[in-house]
Amino acid sequence: MINKFKWLLLVSIVFAACSDDDNDSTTVVQEPVTAGSADFSNYVALGNSLTAGFSDGALYKAGQETSWTKILSDQFALAGGGEFRIPFVNDNVGGLLLNGMQITENRLIFNGSAPVRLIGTPTTDVTAHLTGPFNNMGVPGAKSYHLLAPNYGNIAGLPGAANPYFVRFASTPSASVVQDAVAQNPTFFTLWIGNNDVLGYATSGGDGSDPITPPTGAPGVGFDGTYNTIVGALVGTGAKGVLANIPYVTTIPFFTTVPSNPLTASAIGGGNVAVGEATIDQLNAQLYGPLKTALTAFGAGDRVNLLSATGANPLLIKDESLTDLSVQLTMAFTPTLGAQTAAFYGQVFGQARHANANDLVLLTTQGAIGAAPVGIPAPLNRYGITYPLEDKHILIPTEIAELKAATDAYNATISAAASTNGLAFVDANALLTRVHETGIPYEGYTLGSALVFGGAFSLDGVHPTARGYALIANEFSKAINLTYGSTLPMVRLTDYPTIRPQSF
Repeated sequence: MINKFKWLLLVSIVFAACSDDDNDSTTVVQEPVTAGSADFSNYVALGNSLTAGFSDGALYKAGQETSWTKILSDQFALAGGGEFRIPFVNDNVGGLLLNGMQITENRLIFNGSAPVRLIGTPTTDVTAHLTGPFNNMGVPGAKSYHLLAPNYGNIAGLPGAANPYFVRFASTPSASVVQDAVAQNPTFFTLWIGNNDVLGYATSGGDGSDPITPPTGAPGVGFDGTYNTIVGALVGTGAKGVLANIPYVTTIPFFTTVPSNPLTASAIGGGNVAVGEATIDQLNAQLYGPLKTALTAFGAGDRVNLLSATGANPLLIKDESLTDLSVQLTMAFTPTLGAQTAAFYGQVFGQARHANANDLVLLTTQGAIGAAPVGIPAPLNRYGITYPLEDKHILIPTEIAELKAATDAYNATISAAASTNGLAFVDANALLTRVHETGIPYEGYTLGSALVFGGAFSLDGVHPTARGYALIANEFSKAINLTYGSTLPMVRLTDYPTIRPQSF
């Protein structure tokens, strides 16, 4: 847990041109901003929460005002771009209401120790329909095939098939996102979609509750058929545009913040090292020692090790890719525990192992570590310590490989669509990999992926901060300039905040 807040003092340096009596002056010649072969007069943005400006675990007004699409539209305005209409929510609290009942959570704030939900009552009720059309067609939660789905904005489909964010601004209950976008006859578009097609699987720990969209298949089923249909509809209007690919989930702090080995003596003892050391001795004698002996007899002794009183210990997890040894463990434990208890222990530890650096612990799992699993009695009633974390809590290597394979396939489809249609292309995967691996230097600072203080990602560990969105907007501008010969300027990252206060 982060224990203190570090404020960064940003110093702005202003350079003034000066001249002397001999007319010896320094002048800065600024390149005129032009659209090149692009036409920005009617820009429409399609996508999901990233396009909408979602940040800190919610969609709130200030976040929408600093979305990369809004930043980009401001640059377009310098080169003939028109009005960019956004379906704004009503406040900076962030939650949504349905007939007065809250259906989405408030935004996160940093309380000096950790991200927590803002306490407050949201005022945005999805029953208050907005009159469009809107240029920002980003719909939080949307997967690729949702953009083609009719009735995605039908309030009668809540909760379930419809999306509360799109309910607010769909032209009709039966319209699809793509239909509403195409109906505006855009001259230019951006499309960044597909993140949720893998992210839902990842944030559910690969437990099967939110499957990966198949990379191939018909429109509405497979990613390639769906994506090419969306692009075809947009370019069919004569519009030019930009496509962006999908980052690996392994580059975002939701999967990189909680280590696989957070269990020190202090952590196990609830802050009391002596209690933790005594607990470790007891666990080694009564649980891990006998378990390791039994597993060793079945050729699987490397699954667990004795805990260390002086080092950082790994979490105990369930790995469904392992051979299930529940029957063998039941037989081994029966003489000492009795048949019924032995069967329970065998079931619990049949596919258990200690986590390692190849596993990714979900950010939301942090609150589960050490908590009591429902219905599990002592002494096994501590998640990650005496009871294995479940599939929903962690990504194991086989699941990470599934996610990478799907993302690579999606990105091949996106790259091919850009090439085939002569569209600009943003390698968002490469950009966020750089942010994660090395950070991106700017104005004496480095934009990194660490939660809270890295600067690039907001408090939810998935969506960018305003500064992160500014970085993304610049990447889109570079791609547009390269492909269409435009001269869009870059924005200063320090003009955009990273952590927003409770009230502003």
